[in-house]
Amino acid sequence: MSHLFPSFAGFTYKTAIAFEEGVTRRDPSPVVYSGGNYHAWYSRSTNDSSGYAASVWHATSVDGHEWIERDEAISKGPRGSWDEHGVFTPTILVEEGEPGGSERFFLYYTAVAEPFTNDNGGPQGTKTAIGAAVSDSPGGPWVRIGETPLLRTRDDPSLFDSHRVDDACLIKREGMYWMYFKGRQLGGTPGETMMGVAFSDSPEGPFRKCEENPVIESGHEVCVWPHGDGVAALMAPVGPEGSTLQYSMDGMKFERIRSIDPPSAPGPYREDRWRESSGPGIRWGLCQDVRTQREWPYLLRFDCDLRGAPAPV
Repeated sequence: MSHLFPSFAGFTYKTAIAFEEGVTRRDPSPVVYSGGNYHAWYSRSTNDSSGYAASVWHATSVDGHEWIERDEAISKGPRGSWDEHGVFTPTILVEEGEPGGSERFFLYYTAVAEPFTNDNGGPQGTKTAIGAAVSDSPGGPWVRIGETPLLRTRDDPSLFDSHRVDDACLIKREGMYWMYFKGRQLGGTPGETMMGVAFSDSPEGPFRKCEENPVIESGHEVCVWPHGDGVAALMAPVGPEGSTLQYSMDGMKFERIRSIDPPSAPGPYREDRWRESSGPGIRWGLCQDVRTQREWPYLLRFDCDLRGAPAPV
């Protein structure tokens, strides 16, 4: 199946939003183009590098190389809410209107409540959930969809997503909205994170988790995109399928294509714009630098050629 990625030769990097002492910028969303600018969202915090106390911020770029930080897109939730402590790891989905109609933008994010503890990644850590907000413009204002999450952890401690659901990434397929997410079992370590998927008829939910979950028994960051007639995935260096490029014809049964050294928390430029058609693949996006600046991560641009083979003439 390597013919699906005929020109891939690795990744190159350059700074997108530079290191800043005392500021964490990490976990960027996919990049979209709208109104003459590229747009991305990410976790931003001045507390620590983890991002658990972050809020979601917005940046724009004219050319995809030089980025300007704009403002906070989604703040922490009000007192007593499920997202009071922090909102982080955003992802974007663009919903096109009828021909000539306006677009709607959906920002999905992970959040935690107060009181919060990570328990050093242990079983007493506060459970996460995934929610969303909607806007008619990539610059906001953003309105939360309801007062409760769209996706929660499950109560059965034997299940892979009984402690964490996080890091959503969406595609549109077969008339449905597919939300890929990472999950962790209660008592498990971050290295035992796996990837699942949930489905909905609407970007506003409700989302139903796939009975065949987990779809990949690895992964700490979720990066999927339509590729040809199937779905491709970059797997973070975690678990038995870590540091691999994966592919699935049906979006659920993935196969290893090759080993890779992936970007950290990649958010690719989504040329498909969530249209149902043959996926063009990806060429670039944003990611985080946690290798050289673990205390205060910052954002990089990555470039690659993970496009599909040209269509026959």
